[in-house]
Amino acid sequence: MGTLKDRLNDDLRTAMKGRDELTTSTLRMALSAVRTAEVSGDAARELTDDEVTAVLTKEAKKRREASAAFAGAGRADQAARENAEGEVLDRYLPQQLSAEEIAEIVAGALAAGGFSGKAQMGPAMKAAQAAVAGRAEGGRVAAEVRKQLG
Repeated sequence: MGTLKDRLNDDLRTAMKGRDELTTSTLRMALSAVRTAEVSGDAARELTDDEVTAVLTKEAKKRREASAAFAGAGRADQAARENAEGEVLDRYLPQQLSAEEIAEIVAGALAAGGFSGKAQMGPAMKAAQAAVAGRAEGGRVAAEVRKQLG
């Protein structure tokens, strides 16, 4: 199997042939974000699958936040569109951990690092994020670390 970026391009072609407007526009947006990330910095480079996943995670988070904002403003049609785009992006992201799984992983990371007390929040967060490895949103992990340290 090719890279994640190749899969996005192949699925974009398939969506275009099938005239799936939502998937086509969402994948175009995602690939545009990936290309932007590739050319940012000192020199253009090819992103790894992990870096592409990070870009897609950021884009999916934007969709969730926009959906909540539109729903709060009474624009249900636009909120539904943002949710649908988020669902398309979720197909390419790793399965998210449940709250119980996050608690278990964070507890293991804190025990392994010997972290205790709020003063060690920064290093504890770094260890917890490494243990979770992109399978949960940072806010959920931070809340669990705060809960277990405090």
